[in-house]
Amino acid sequence: MVNYKNKFKLLKQLDWKLIVTLLIIFTFGIIILSSATHVNQTGNYSRMIKQTVAFVLGLVIVLFMLIFDYNVMGKYYKELYVVSVFLLAIVLTPLGAIRGGAKSTLSFGPLDLQTAEIVKLTFILSYAKIVEIKKGKMDNIKDIMNLVMYALPIIGLLIAQPDLGTAIVYCCIIAGIIFTAGIDYKILRKVIIVGVIALPLVYLSIDEYQQSRILGFLHPEDTTIQGNYQVMQSNIAIGSGGFLGKGLFKGTQNQEDFLPIQDSDFIFAVVGEELGVVGMVVLIGLFAYFLFRMLEISREAKDEYGALVSVGITCMFAYQIIQNIGMTVSLIPVTGVTLPFISYGGSSVLTSMATLGLILNVCMRRKKINF
Repeated sequence: MVNYKNKFKLLKQLDWKLIVTLLIIFTFGIIILSSATHVNQTGNYSRMIKQTVAFVLGLVIVLFMLIFDYNVMGKYYKELYVVSVFLLAIVLTPLGAIRGGAKSTLSFGPLDLQTAEIVKLTFILSYAKIVEIKKGKMDNIKDIMNLVMYALPIIGLLIAQPDLGTAIVYCCIIAGIIFTAGIDYKILRKVIIVGVIALPLVYLSIDEYQQSRILGFLHPEDTTIQGNYQVMQSNIAIGSGGFLGKGLFKGTQNQEDFLPIQDSDFIFAVVGEELGVVGMVVLIGLFAYFLFRMLEISREAKDEYGALVSVGITCMFAYQIIQNIGMTVSLIPVTGVTLPFISYGGSSVLTSMATLGLILNVCMRRKKINF
Protein backbone atom coordinates (compact mmCIF):
# COMPACT_ATOMS: atom_id res chain seq x y z
CA MET A 1 0.00 0.00 0.00
CA VAL A 2 1.34 3.43 -0.98
CA ASN A 3 2.27 5.61 1.98
CA TYR A 4 0.89 8.94 0.77
CA LYS A 5 1.96 10.72 3.95
CA ASN A 6 5.63 10.02 3.27
CA LYS A 7 5.22 10.83 -0.42
CA PHE A 8 3.83 14.20 0.61
CA LYS A 9 6.84 14.73 2.89
CA LEU A 10 9.11 14.19 -0.10
CA LEU A 11 7.18 16.71 -2.19
CA LYS A 12 7.43 19.27 0.61
CA GLN A 13 11.22 19.03 0.31
CA LEU A 14 11.17 20.24 -3.30
CA ASP A 15 12.83 23.60 -3.91
CA TRP A 16 9.67 25.57 -4.68
CA LYS A 17 11.71 28.76 -5.08
CA LEU A 18 13.51 27.12 -8.00
CA ILE A 19 10.21 25.95 -9.51
CA VAL A 20 8.60 29.41 -9.22
CA THR A 21 11.70 31.01 -10.77
CA LEU A 22 11.46 28.56 -13.66
CA LEU A 23 7.80 29.44 -14.26
CA ILE A 24 8.64 33.15 -14.30
CA ILE A 25 11.53 32.62 -16.75
CA PHE A 26 9.36 30.52 -19.07
CA THR A 27 6.54 33.09 -18.99
CA PHE A 28 9.11 35.79 -19.80
CA GLY A 29 10.32 33.62 -22.68
CA ILE A 30 6.85 33.07 -24.15
CA ILE A 31 6.20 36.83 -24.15
CA ILE A 32 9.51 37.52 -25.93
CA LEU A 33 8.93 34.60 -28.34
CA SER A 34 5.59 36.11 -29.33
CA SER A 35 7.45 39.21 -30.52
CA ALA A 36 10.36 37.29 -32.07
CA THR A 37 7.92 35.21 -34.15
CA HIS A 38 5.90 38.31 -35.19
CA VAL A 39 2.52 37.04 -34.00
CA ASN A 40 1.34 40.65 -34.00
CA GLN A 41 1.87 40.74 -37.78
CA THR A 42 1.02 37.21 -38.85
CA GLY A 43 -1.42 35.96 -36.21
CA ASN A 44 0.48 32.65 -36.39
CA TYR A 45 0.83 31.24 -32.87
CA SER A 46 2.14 27.81 -33.94
CA ARG A 47 5.65 28.18 -32.49
CA MET A 48 4.33 29.59 -29.24
CA ILE A 49 1.89 26.67 -29.00
CA LYS A 50 4.65 24.14 -29.73
CA GLN A 51 6.90 25.76 -27.11
CA THR A 52 4.12 25.64 -24.52
CA VAL A 53 3.26 22.03 -25.36
CA ALA A 54 6.94 21.10 -25.00
CA PHE A 55 7.00 22.81 -21.60
CA VAL A 56 3.85 21.00 -20.42
CA LEU A 57 5.30 17.68 -21.61
CA GLY A 58 8.45 18.69 -19.75
CA LEU A 59 6.46 19.08 -16.54
CA VAL A 60 5.19 15.52 -17.04
CA ILE A 61 8.81 14.37 -17.49
CA VAL A 62 9.77 16.21 -14.29
CA LEU A 63 7.06 14.31 -12.37
CA PHE A 64 8.27 11.05 -13.91
CA MET A 65 11.88 11.84 -12.95
CA LEU A 66 10.81 12.35 -9.33
CA ILE A 67 9.40 8.82 -9.03
CA PHE A 68 12.75 7.01 -9.08
CA ASP A 69 15.55 7.64 -6.62
CA TYR A 70 18.51 9.08 -8.54
CA ASN A 71 20.79 6.54 -6.84
CA VAL A 72 18.79 3.74 -8.49
CA MET A 73 19.38 5.42 -11.85
CA GLY A 74 23.09 5.69 -11.04
CA LYS A 75 23.37 1.91 -10.63
CA TYR A 76 22.88 1.63 -14.38
CA TYR A 77 25.68 4.04 -15.22
CA LYS A 78 27.41 1.59 -17.58
CA GLU A 79 24.23 1.05 -19.59
CA LEU A 80 23.55 4.81 -19.62
CA TYR A 81 27.07 5.44 -20.91
CA VAL A 82 26.57 2.93 -23.75
CA VAL A 83 23.23 4.54 -24.61
CA SER A 84 24.93 7.94 -24.69
CA VAL A 85 27.56 6.78 -27.17
CA PHE A 86 24.96 4.99 -29.30
CA LEU A 87 22.65 8.02 -29.56
CA LEU A 88 25.52 10.28 -30.61
CA ALA A 89 26.85 7.74 -33.11
CA ILE A 90 23.55 6.91 -34.81
CA VAL A 91 23.14 10.43 -36.22
CA LEU A 92 26.43 9.98 -38.11
CA THR A 93 24.88 7.09 -40.06
CA PRO A 94 22.51 7.54 -43.03
CA LEU A 95 19.69 7.80 -40.45
CA GLY A 96 21.00 11.21 -39.39
CA ALA A 97 19.77 14.48 -40.89
CA ILE A 98 21.76 17.67 -41.40
CA ARG A 99 20.42 20.71 -39.59
CA GLY A 100 22.32 24.00 -39.35
CA GLY A 101 25.42 22.49 -40.95
CA ALA A 102 25.68 19.64 -38.42
CA LYS A 103 24.58 16.04 -38.81
CA SER A 104 23.16 15.87 -35.31
CA THR A 105 19.48 15.08 -35.75
CA LEU A 106 17.15 12.13 -36.28
CA SER A 107 14.23 13.18 -38.46
CA PHE A 108 10.77 11.71 -37.95
CA GLY A 109 8.68 13.47 -40.57
CA PRO A 110 7.78 16.90 -39.16
CA LEU A 111 9.64 16.16 -35.92
CA ASP A 112 13.39 16.44 -35.40
CA LEU A 113 15.19 14.84 -32.48
CA GLN A 114 18.62 16.19 -31.57
CA THR A 115 20.14 13.23 -29.75
CA ALA A 116 22.86 15.34 -28.09
CA GLU A 117 20.10 16.99 -26.04
CA ILE A 118 18.90 13.63 -24.65
CA VAL A 119 22.46 12.50 -24.00
CA LYS A 120 23.02 15.46 -21.65
CA LEU A 121 20.81 13.64 -19.15
CA THR A 122 22.19 10.11 -19.63
CA PHE A 123 25.79 11.35 -19.71
CA ILE A 124 25.50 13.36 -16.48
CA LEU A 125 24.00 10.35 -14.68
CA SER A 126 26.73 8.00 -15.93
CA TYR A 127 29.76 10.30 -15.71
CA ALA A 128 28.93 11.51 -12.19
CA LYS A 129 28.88 7.89 -11.03
CA ILE A 130 32.17 7.11 -12.80
CA VAL A 131 33.83 10.09 -11.08
CA GLU A 132 32.29 9.17 -7.72
CA ILE A 133 33.77 5.67 -7.99
CA LYS A 134 37.18 7.16 -8.82
CA LYS A 135 37.02 9.73 -5.99
CA GLY A 136 40.11 9.47 -3.82
CA LYS A 137 42.09 8.24 -6.84
CA MET A 138 42.67 11.62 -8.48
CA ASP A 139 46.15 12.35 -7.22
CA ASN A 140 48.09 12.41 -10.49
CA ILE A 141 47.78 13.13 -14.21
CA LYS A 142 47.29 9.43 -15.01
CA ASP A 143 44.20 9.25 -12.80
CA ILE A 144 42.74 12.37 -14.41
CA MET A 145 43.50 11.06 -17.89
CA ASN A 146 41.56 7.89 -17.06
CA LEU A 147 38.52 10.07 -16.35
CA VAL A 148 39.12 12.07 -19.52
CA MET A 149 39.24 8.85 -21.55
CA TYR A 150 35.65 8.09 -20.58
CA ALA A 151 34.63 11.48 -21.95
CA LEU A 152 36.65 11.39 -25.18
CA PRO A 153 34.21 9.22 -27.21
CA ILE A 154 31.38 11.61 -26.32
CA ILE A 155 33.34 14.75 -27.24
CA GLY A 156 34.78 13.09 -30.35
CA LEU A 157 31.34 12.13 -31.68
CA LEU A 158 30.04 15.67 -31.13
CA ILE A 159 33.00 17.19 -32.97
CA ALA A 160 32.50 14.67 -35.79
CA GLN A 161 28.92 15.92 -36.39
CA PRO A 162 30.34 18.72 -36.19
CA ASP A 163 28.72 20.50 -33.22
CA LEU A 164 31.47 22.37 -31.42
CA GLY A 165 29.04 24.46 -29.36
CA THR A 166 27.41 21.42 -27.78
CA ALA A 167 30.82 19.77 -27.34
CA ILE A 168 31.90 22.76 -25.22
CA VAL A 169 28.72 22.36 -23.12
CA TYR A 170 29.77 18.78 -22.36
CA CYS A 171 33.33 19.92 -21.56
CA CYS A 172 31.88 22.30 -18.96
CA ILE A 173 29.82 19.48 -17.46
CA ILE A 174 32.90 17.25 -17.29
CA ALA A 175 35.10 19.99 -15.79
CA GLY A 176 32.48 20.86 -13.17
CA ILE A 177 32.02 17.27 -12.04
CA ILE A 178 35.77 16.53 -11.84
CA PHE A 179 36.50 19.82 -10.03
CA THR A 180 33.76 19.17 -7.46
CA ALA A 181 35.05 15.65 -6.83
CA GLY A 182 38.26 17.16 -5.46
CA ILE A 183 40.97 17.36 -8.09
CA ASP A 184 44.40 18.35 -6.76
CA TYR A 185 45.06 22.01 -7.58
CA LYS A 186 48.60 21.27 -8.76
CA ILE A 187 47.20 18.81 -11.29
CA LEU A 188 44.51 21.30 -12.26
CA ARG A 189 47.18 23.90 -13.00
CA LYS A 190 49.06 21.44 -15.22
CA VAL A 191 45.86 20.50 -17.06
CA ILE A 192 45.10 24.18 -17.74
CA ILE A 193 48.65 24.77 -19.05
CA VAL A 194 48.40 21.75 -21.36
CA GLY A 195 44.98 22.93 -22.53
CA VAL A 196 46.27 26.40 -23.39
CA ILE A 197 49.26 24.94 -25.26
CA ALA A 198 46.91 22.64 -27.20
CA LEU A 199 44.60 25.47 -28.35
CA PRO A 200 46.41 26.01 -31.71
CA LEU A 201 46.07 22.29 -32.47
CA VAL A 202 42.37 22.39 -31.57
CA TYR A 203 41.90 25.38 -33.87
CA LEU A 204 43.58 23.59 -36.79
CA SER A 205 41.50 20.44 -36.24
CA ILE A 206 38.05 22.08 -36.33
CA ASP A 207 36.00 22.75 -39.47
CA GLU A 208 36.54 25.86 -41.59
CA TYR A 209 33.18 27.39 -40.67
CA GLN A 210 34.05 26.95 -36.96
CA GLN A 211 37.39 28.66 -37.55
CA SER A 212 35.53 31.53 -39.20
CA ARG A 213 33.48 32.01 -36.01
CA ILE A 214 36.70 32.50 -34.04
CA LEU A 215 38.16 34.82 -36.68
CA GLY A 216 34.92 36.78 -36.65
CA PHE A 217 35.20 37.23 -32.90
CA LEU A 218 38.79 38.49 -33.25
CA HIS A 219 37.84 40.81 -36.15
CA PRO A 220 34.27 41.98 -35.40
CA GLU A 221 34.52 44.87 -37.86
CA ASP A 222 34.96 42.54 -40.88
CA THR A 223 31.43 41.77 -42.14
CA THR A 224 32.80 39.45 -44.84
CA ILE A 225 33.53 36.86 -42.13
CA GLN A 226 30.65 34.43 -41.60
CA GLY A 227 28.64 35.22 -38.48
CA ASN A 228 29.78 38.83 -38.07
CA TYR A 229 26.67 40.22 -39.76
CA GLN A 230 24.45 38.50 -37.20
CA VAL A 231 26.47 39.82 -34.29
CA MET A 232 26.53 43.33 -35.72
CA GLN A 233 22.74 43.35 -36.11
CA SER A 234 22.43 42.00 -32.57
CA ASN A 235 24.61 44.82 -31.20
CA ILE A 236 22.57 47.40 -33.12
CA ALA A 237 19.36 45.95 -31.70
CA ILE A 238 20.60 45.94 -28.11
CA GLY A 239 22.22 49.37 -28.40
CA SER A 240 19.09 50.95 -29.87
CA GLY A 241 16.97 49.62 -27.01
CA GLY A 242 18.44 52.05 -24.51
CA PHE A 243 17.46 51.88 -20.84
CA LEU A 244 13.75 51.06 -21.11
CA GLY A 245 13.58 49.60 -24.63
CA LYS A 246 11.36 50.46 -27.58
CA GLY A 247 8.46 48.43 -26.24
CA LEU A 248 7.16 44.93 -26.97
CA PHE A 249 6.49 44.38 -30.70
CA LYS A 250 8.15 47.73 -31.49
CA GLY A 251 11.76 46.69 -32.09
CA THR A 252 12.65 47.60 -35.67
CA GLN A 253 15.63 45.24 -35.93
CA ASN A 254 13.39 42.40 -34.78
CA GLN A 255 10.09 43.25 -36.47
CA GLU A 256 11.69 44.08 -39.83
CA ASP A 257 13.86 40.93 -39.79
CA PHE A 258 17.23 42.65 -39.77
CA LEU A 259 18.06 40.51 -36.74
CA PRO A 260 18.65 36.90 -37.86
CA ILE A 261 17.52 33.80 -35.95
CA GLN A 262 15.75 36.10 -33.51
CA ASP A 263 13.50 33.35 -32.13
CA SER A 264 16.42 31.14 -31.12
CA ASP A 265 20.13 31.98 -31.06
CA PHE A 266 19.70 35.77 -30.89
CA ILE A 267 16.53 36.05 -28.85
CA PHE A 268 18.39 37.92 -26.10
CA ALA A 269 18.90 40.76 -28.60
CA VAL A 270 15.10 40.99 -28.87
CA VAL A 271 14.99 41.44 -25.08
CA GLY A 272 17.58 44.21 -25.29
CA GLU A 273 15.89 46.07 -28.13
CA GLU A 274 12.31 45.90 -26.88
CA LEU A 275 12.75 45.85 -23.08
CA GLY A 276 16.07 47.66 -22.82
CA VAL A 277 18.65 47.45 -20.05
CA VAL A 278 15.88 46.94 -17.50
CA GLY A 279 14.56 43.84 -19.30
CA MET A 280 18.04 42.38 -19.75
CA VAL A 281 18.96 42.94 -16.09
CA VAL A 282 15.69 41.35 -14.93
CA LEU A 283 16.26 38.26 -17.09
CA ILE A 284 19.92 37.92 -16.08
CA GLY A 285 18.87 38.32 -12.44
CA LEU A 286 16.29 35.55 -12.80
CA PHE A 287 18.90 33.26 -14.35
CA ALA A 288 21.42 34.10 -11.60
CA TYR A 289 18.91 33.17 -8.90
CA PHE A 290 17.98 30.04 -10.87
CA LEU A 291 21.64 28.92 -10.85
CA PHE A 292 22.06 29.89 -7.20
CA ARG A 293 19.16 27.64 -6.16
CA MET A 294 20.73 24.73 -8.04
CA LEU A 295 24.08 25.30 -6.34
CA GLU A 296 22.27 25.24 -3.00
CA ILE A 297 20.76 21.87 -3.93
CA SER A 298 24.24 20.58 -4.74
CA ARG A 299 25.58 21.83 -1.40
CA GLU A 300 22.74 20.19 0.54
CA ALA A 301 22.77 16.85 -1.35
CA LYS A 302 22.75 13.84 0.97
CA ASP A 303 25.60 12.07 -0.86
CA GLU A 304 28.53 12.61 -3.19
CA TYR A 305 26.71 11.27 -6.23
CA GLY A 306 23.80 13.67 -5.77
CA ALA A 307 26.21 16.60 -5.43
CA LEU A 308 28.11 15.64 -8.60
CA VAL A 309 24.89 15.20 -10.61
CA SER A 310 23.64 18.60 -9.41
CA VAL A 311 26.90 20.36 -10.25
CA GLY A 312 26.94 18.78 -13.72
CA ILE A 313 23.44 20.10 -14.42
CA THR A 314 24.26 23.54 -12.99
CA CYS A 315 27.38 23.79 -15.17
CA MET A 316 25.31 22.82 -18.22
CA PHE A 317 22.79 25.59 -17.62
CA ALA A 318 25.45 28.14 -16.60
CA TYR A 319 27.49 27.67 -19.76
CA GLN A 320 24.46 27.84 -22.05
CA ILE A 321 23.25 31.04 -20.41
CA ILE A 322 26.68 32.72 -20.44
CA GLN A 323 27.47 31.58 -23.98
CA ASN A 324 24.18 32.67 -25.52
CA ILE A 325 24.10 36.09 -23.83
CA GLY A 326 27.84 36.59 -24.38
CA MET A 327 27.70 35.96 -28.12
CA THR A 328 24.83 38.42 -28.64
CA VAL A 329 26.94 41.21 -27.14
CA SER A 330 30.23 40.21 -28.87
CA LEU A 331 31.94 38.93 -25.71
CA ILE A 332 32.15 35.30 -26.89
CA PRO A 333 32.45 33.71 -30.38
CA VAL A 334 29.13 32.71 -31.94
CA THR A 335 27.96 29.11 -31.46
CA GLY A 336 24.51 27.62 -31.91
CA VAL A 337 23.75 27.41 -28.18
CA THR A 338 20.20 28.34 -27.19
CA LEU A 339 19.09 30.36 -24.15
CA PRO A 340 17.35 27.88 -21.79
CA PHE A 341 13.55 28.25 -21.57
CA ILE A 342 13.68 31.43 -23.70
CA SER A 343 14.85 30.30 -27.15
CA TYR A 344 12.43 28.41 -29.38
CA GLY A 345 13.08 24.66 -29.59
CA GLY A 346 11.14 21.65 -28.34
CA SER A 347 14.16 19.37 -27.88
CA SER A 348 15.97 22.01 -25.85
CA VAL A 349 12.94 22.63 -23.61
CA LEU A 350 12.33 18.92 -23.01
CA THR A 351 15.98 18.24 -22.16
CA SER A 352 16.17 21.25 -19.86
CA MET A 353 13.04 20.09 -18.07
CA ALA A 354 14.33 16.52 -17.76
CA THR A 355 17.61 17.67 -16.22
CA LEU A 356 15.67 20.01 -13.94
CA GLY A 357 13.58 17.01 -12.86
CA LEU A 358 16.80 15.19 -12.03
CA ILE A 359 18.16 18.01 -9.86
CA LEU A 360 14.77 18.27 -8.10
CA ASN A 361 15.07 14.52 -7.50
CA VAL A 362 18.33 15.17 -5.65
CA CYS A 363 16.72 18.05 -3.78
CA MET A 364 13.67 16.03 -2.74
CA ARG A 365 15.80 13.26 -1.22
CA ARG A 366 18.36 15.47 0.51
CA LYS A 367 16.97 14.44 3.90
CA LYS A 368 16.37 10.90 5.01
CA ILE A 369 12.71 9.96 5.48
CA ASN A 370 11.77 6.66 7.13
CA PHE A 371 9.10 4.80 5.18
